This record gives sequence, structure tokens and C-alpha cells, in this order.
Amino acid sequence: MTTTMVTMSTPATPSLSSPSPSIRSHLSRRLTNRMTNRYSVNAMYSLAAEQDVDIEDDLARAQKRLRELKARISSQSKKNFVLERDVRYLDSRIALLIQNRMAADEKRQVAETLEEVDEESGLWPDEKKMGQYANLFFLLQSEPRHIASLCRLVSLSEIDTLLQTVMFTLYGNQYEQREEHLLLTMFQSVLSAQFETTSEFGSLLRANTPVSRMMTTYTRRGPGQSYLKSVLADRINSLIEHKDLNLEINPLKVYDQMIQQIEEDTGSLPPSLPRGVAPEIAAANPDVQAIIIPRITMLMEIANSFLATIMDSIESVPYGIRWICKQIRSLTRRKHPDASDASICSLIGGFFFLRFINPAIVTPQAYMLVDGVPAKYPRRTLTLIAKMLQNLANKPSYAKEQYMMSLNPFVENNKVRMNKFLNALCEVGDFYESLELDQYMALSKKDLQINITLNELYNTHSLLMQHMDVLSPNDQHHLRILLDELGPAPAQVPRKENRSIELPLFSRWETPIQDLSTSLMADSVTQNDINYMEAKAIFVQLLRSMPTLADKRPINLPALAEKAATSNDPVLVRRGIKVQALLSELDGAGSVGEMNEYGLMQDEVAAEMVHLGNTKEKVVLECRSLESVYKTICDHNSYLRSQLEQYKAYLQNVRLTSSKEKGASGVGVVTVNGKEKKQAKNQVLGPYRFTHAQFEKEGIIVESNVPENRRMNIYFNITSPAPGTFIIALHFKGRDKPILEMDLKIDDLLEKQKDHQASLDLEYVQLNVPKVLTLFNKLFSKRR
Repeated sequence: MTTTMVTMSTPATPSLSSPSPSIRSHLSRRLTNRMTNRYSVNAMYSLAAEQDVDIEDDLARAQKRLRELKARISSQSKKNFVLERDVRYLDSRIALLIQNRMAADEKRQVAETLEEVDEESGLWPDEKKMGQYANLFFLLQSEPRHIASLCRLVSLSEIDTLLQTVMFTLYGNQYEQREEHLLLTMFQSVLSAQFETTSEFGSLLRANTPVSRMMTTYTRRGPGQSYLKSVLADRINSLIEHKDLNLEINPLKVYDQMIQQIEEDTGSLPPSLPRGVAPEIAAANPDVQAIIIPRITMLMEIANSFLATIMDSIESVPYGIRWICKQIRSLTRRKHPDASDASICSLIGGFFFLRFINPAIVTPQAYMLVDGVPAKYPRRTLTLIAKMLQNLANKPSYAKEQYMMSLNPFVENNKVRMNKFLNALCEVGDFYESLELDQYMALSKKDLQINITLNELYNTHSLLMQHMDVLSPNDQHHLRILLDELGPAPAQVPRKENRSIELPLFSRWETPIQDLSTSLMADSVTQNDINYMEAKAIFVQLLRSMPTLADKRPINLPALAEKAATSNDPVLVRRGIKVQALLSELDGAGSVGEMNEYGLMQDEVAAEMVHLGNTKEKVVLECRSLESVYKTICDHNSYLRSQLEQYKAYLQNVRLTSSKEKGASGVGVVTVNGKEKKQAKNQVLGPYRFTHAQFEKEGIIVESNVPENRRMNIYFNITSPAPGTFIIALHFKGRDKPILEMDLKIDDLLEKQKDHQASLDLEYVQLNVPKVLTLFNKLFSKRR
């Protein structure tokens, strides 16, 4: 076992002075390697000494604050995941609702997605059922192979809900070592099965499968989001400050921008610069080439700076993400022994960059790395940077974008260091031994619990029942026994009744659960070893409780035990008497004694105290870092809630205003007191007139190409000829006909918003899509 077990700054194991008698008995009975397993047991007591509920020193207070922060981040991450799922669902459904093609049950589902949960309504499972669910979810959490198998059996339509339960509920304590390691063992099983069933190397991890969904969802947990913010936020914010820095290298776009600028400057275009040229003509234009060449140089400089920042942060990459990279490499080498190192690295890069890093670069606002949507030019630059990193990490493909070939020197110059970085990502230790220790510790915990909604509970139960014959074909399997006792899964409850419950977890069976191939203990660690380490842990606890004695060197251990045993504090008395008894046993066995004045134990206790001092500093620093992460996650939660509020407004608008073809009913039918009432025929609403200055003031215009001296003569007319259809006409005073007229469907605007296209191009002006939607809602929602 590595020493990282002993020097963890924020142990996630339970607070306990010593393991239960059954655990101690098991420790003394079963060990294989004396030295390794002595460290294992030592780690257990070391962690217990570090984290003690009875101690109130600075370290204990800092650790308590850190645990609270981590719990809040885990809880808030789950809430955000649920909100993001609701926003995605409504993105995809609202356009259908507007077009009135949605079935009645789908309309009800959309409405329910927007309902708030009523914590008072609905029924709880009875006490017996709660106990059965407690046994079932303890088994599922402790034996990840069941969930791993289930993830491979469910359909794509079912996977997102299951992943929510797995990532944010079953293993929702994202900073707790045991839960994280169990989740990763599940990943290993699912990845291994994916490699077994994928015959062609080129298809590995590329399709939209439950595995790819799992990998993406995993990166959205707290540690991954914290890493992205700490590594990318400053770099991206520095770039987007340069709003006017245009680094477009697509020759066609550069050509169009060039002739537009010439026309604005001179009032006309020379015959040699026609509109609508082919890409090859644009690329061959000498002026276009002269514009692009310095941009390529600058793009490569920026991409290199991003790459250096990412590579320098390798030690900050969350352990779980690095461990998944390691599994991808290991599985590829075993299943495809002929695969080159470059090919293996492309698979690792496909996960690390394509699914983790690049989405945050392309849409930093969605990851709360920046405030607001970046301006047009830096947004395009970020997209190009992400493409460059993807081409470098995941094999370049220029089939659709030949102009990206000009950036090939970036790929060639960095290929070797990129492969070295991707291999270095995989260089992390395994956790099997520490996981088994954590599993034993979990058996003595009295407060294992998960926060789960009723529908998560029932949905998981239902999926297990559907696939029970595959998951647990033997009647004697623990999973089969629990499912048989539970019986059929209850139906999903309405969203309004979908309450969260605190479900305590405990094992139905007394014996420890063995899910890994190795066993924790054998007979080579003696009772004396255990007594020695328990005594040392108690001495550390005593020094933390009596800090005035901690500075004296050498530490007089018998005197310390005597002082505690004769103090007025009952907790100290109990520990003092306990450690005196342990010292007596050790003296009798000749393990320690007065002859060497307990020298070895004194040194080890002193070393532990130094370690705890360092631990306090690390805990304080981690608290500061996580406070920033928590604020970011809360900000993102507010953003998502505002999105849902906006959708509520859209939905209300659609229900009131939408209509169908003759004789049809649907969302155009309004329900009043349970009865359907047909709406009147469509009427044209508007026009509503707004000046250029009004739109600028409201932030609706984000960019204008209209010359300053002409803006006072520009105005916009907005009309709605039919529900969900709008016309924006741009007028110049004194002219009867509009300069430009655009016919818009609300679902087109929603799709733009979904694709993070924040601007609407009216040729002369760029309008802010969310604000245009808000304006339409304000003007027309209550007027039909």
C-alpha cells in the first residue's frame, strides 16, 4: 500500500476512536503481507486520529468546515445535474409543443417538468420497505458489478436517469474516498465490457453509448468542475477581453469580411472582388492570404499557451479522471496488442480533451468559467483553439474543413509532448487495497446514508426487476433475494410528489462483502501490531486534546497517559485508561517497554503531530479553493433556474396563443375549469415600433454596423401574424418599404439558444437571442 493512505489531508473515513471488535478480530485473523498490511491497519488508526468528533482544535474545526463544504458541493452538483437535464429536455420538446405535434401525455410531461416538488404531499414507503431498500442500496453501492451490468443492459433512453442516480446519489458524496473508488471500479467493469464487445479499434469509445454518456457525466462532478475553473478560467477570461481580435482563418469568411469592409469604406466594390465566390477562389486571393498568415501565427501562440497551461496542471487533474485514462490505456494494450502508442493516446485524448476539456473551452459560460457569453470574435477563437487541441489529441481530420490544414504545424510540433502528457496522465496508483480497507471501515459505520428521491428509488428498482434474470440468475444470490422480497417496483410518482428521503444504508449480511479479487487480511499481522497502532493513535488524540503538552520533546508517553487518566474530562479519562492498558499489554509482550523509553512510538507520535500540522495547512487551503467552487456551482444553479423560469414563460405563452389547423385540438385549446374552450381565429398583432437607441439601451442590439450618423433614422417594426411566428422589419425613416425583413419562428430562436448561438444576424445589426425571446414574450403572450 502506498503511503498516500497515511498522509491524506482530508480523510473521508468515519470518525471513530478504534474499529469495532469484529473488525479488530478480522484484522488479526487475515493478512497476507506483514509489512504492507501493517501500513493498511496503521492507516486506519492514523485516519481515526486525524478525524475525531470529540476534539475541537484548529485542525478539527478546519476539517469540519471542509467536510461541510464537500457535502454541499456534492448536493448542489446533483441539483445542477437535474436542472441541466430538465433544461435539455425542454429544449428538445418545446418546439414540438409550439408546432402542436406533441401527444397529450408528452404535453403533460412537459408541464410536470416545470412543477415544483411539494414536500408535504405523497406517500412514504413503509418502515419494512425502507429497510429492504436500505439493504438493496447498500448492496448496490458496495458491489459495483451489479450497476455496471445494469448500465450495459438499459436503453439509451433510460441511461440518463440511471446515471443521475449512480453519479449523484448512489455515489453522490463526490469527495468521499470509498464512494469514489467504488464508482471507479464500476467504470472499469463497464469499460472492460465495451472493449470486449467492440471488434474494430476505430469504433472504440466513439459511438453514443451508455459508456460514452457515463464518461461525460463523470466529468461534470464537483472535482472535474473545480479543475476546469482553476486551470482554464484565467486563460479564457484573458482571451475574451480582446473583443475586437478577429482570428478567423476560413478563407470564405475572411473574404466576405474583407469585401464588406471595403464596401463600407469606399461605397462600392471593384470588379475584381465579386460576391459569392467559391472557397478555392477566396483561398487563392493574395489579400485574403495576407490577412490569414499572421492570424495563423497568433492562433498557434494562443493554442500553445492553452496547451502549456493544461500540461502544467497534470498534478491537479482529479484522480478519477486520470484513473479512467489509465484503464483506457491498459484495456487497449490488452485487447489490441498491435495498437501503436499514438493510437492508444488518441483514445485517451478522446476522453480527456473531447469529453472533458474542449466543451469547457467552446462554451465557457455553460461551465461558469466566464460571466456571460463571449463576444463574436473571441467565441470563434475559442472554437478554433478547441479544434486544434482535438486534432492534436485525437487524430486530425480535415475532410470538412480544409483550411484547418494551415494549422498542421501546431499538431506536428506538439505531437510528441502531447503523447507524453497523455501517457503521464495514466501514471497513477491503483486503489484496490485502500478500497478494501474502506469497505471494512464502512461495516463499522453507523451513519452510511444517501439522499434519494422516490422516483430514483422506484426507477432503479424497476430497472433491476426488468433485468433480474441476467443480473442475478441464481436464487441464492444476495441481489435476487432482496429483489424477490421487495416484489414489483412501485409506479413513478408525479413530479409534485417526488420527495427526497434520507435512506440509511446497512448490510443484510454480517460477513464483509468481497467484490475485488484480492483479500484484505491474512494471519501475519499480530494482535501486538494492532495494539501498538491503536495506542499510537490514542496518544495523537490526547496531544490534540491537550495541546500544551504537544510542544515538549521527547514526549513522555506514560506521563501523558497518566495525566489523561486522572483529568476531569471523562473522554480523556477513558482514553488515558485505555492507552495505559494497551501499554501494559505491549510491555508484557516485549513489543515496547521502559528499557527503550518507548523511543520508536515517541518518534512516530511526534511525526504524526508534524503531519497533522501540515494537514491543517492543506485543509485550510483546500477550504479556500472549494469555497470558490461552491460559489461557482451556486451561480450556475441560479443560471439554470432562470432558464427554467424563461421556459415557464414560453410554455404559458404557447398554451395561450398556439392554435392548430382546422378541426384540430391540442395546445391551441385552453382548458378552463376542466373544460376545453376553443380559441378565436388568428389575428395579426402589432406592429410595435422600437428605435435603434431603444434596442441599444435594452441590450437587444449587441453589435451594429449602422454608421453612427444614421442610427437616429433607423427603427424596427415587430409584428406577429400567427402564434409562434414573428416578423422583424428594419426601416429607414422616409422610406415606405423596410430595408430588411426577417420572418422568425419561436422554435428557431429556441434552437439557437440551445446551440449557444447568442446572436441573431440581421445583416446590419446583431440581436441578443435571449432578449429577443423575452421581448416577444412581453409583447405577445397576453394579447391573444
